[in-house]
This record gives sequence, C-alpha cells and structure tokens, in this order.
Amino acid sequence: MSLNPITSLYYIAPCCLLFLAVPWYAVELPRLRAAAASAAGLARPDVFVFGTNSLCAFALNLAVFLLVGKTSALTMNVAGVVKDWLLIAFSWTVIKDTVTPVNLVGYGIAFLGVAYYNHAKLQGLKVKEAERKAAATAVPKPDDAEAATRLLPEKDGGDGDRKN
Repeated sequence: MSLNPITSLYYIAPCCLLFLAVPWYAVELPRLRAAAASAAGLARPDVFVFGTNSLCAFALNLAVFLLVGKTSALTMNVAGVVKDWLLIAFSWTVIKDTVTPVNLVGYGIAFLGVAYYNHAKLQGLKVKEAERKAAATAVPKPDDAEAATRLLPEKDGGDGDRKN
C-alpha cells in the first residue's frame, strides 16, 4: 500500500496521540499541577509556544514521510546520523558543551554501520545490474551442430526452400 504523506499522517497521528498521552499524563501533568499550585493558579500554558511547536512537529513529520516516500528508510537513517553529528559539532563548537569520548565512539560506530550497509547494498545493486546487462548482451552458445545451423543466417541459394 502506498500512501501520500498527508494520508500517512492522517492514519498515524491518532496512534501517536494515544501513545504520547499516557506518559504525558503520568509525567508532565503532575508537574504542571505542581507549578500551577505554587504559582497560586496563575500558571497557564502559552498557546503561541504550543501552537508553533505543533506546527514544527507537523512539518517535521511531513518532511520525514516525504523523504522516506521519495528515497528509502535507509536514507532517513543516514540523514538522522548525519543530523546527530551536526548537532554534536554545533554543541561542541558553538555552545561549548562537553562531548564525551563515549558519545563520539557511539555515533562513529552508528555512522560506520549505516555507511557499511549502504556500501554493501550499492555493491549488490551493481552486481545485479552487471548480471542483467551480461544476460541481455550474451549470445547463446549452441550445444550441438543443429543448434549452430539455426543461428546462422540463411543464404540465398535459390533452392526454393526458404521461408519468408
């Protein structure tokens, strides 16, 4: 079944809401109630912040479905690893956040694994393409003399037995 990105979001969004509502109810709601109680009931959610976050989440999900629909899930994984590397580089250089060697090794292993899988898949596709081209251009080799005579072009000998 092939769905366009909007239809995919239409079917997936209710499931996401259900699975995210459970931890929100268990973790976030008590924190919101505690913050509202400590602020004498004045703490209200910022509608602009929630609205813009919702719009960004919708756009992100739409972009993910478009990317996977036009390429593959492997491309999405590679893009995710590259994105993580860019975030680490940004955190390390601009924000001056500490990046542990465990972080670097972990992302390095993940990136190498995805790169190796992509390389192996590409090599497999090249072999299949070469086999397909070889099969299309190969001339069948006759096993016996009769097969060899069928492959030879007919010569105009004037004997009247030629088929037209």
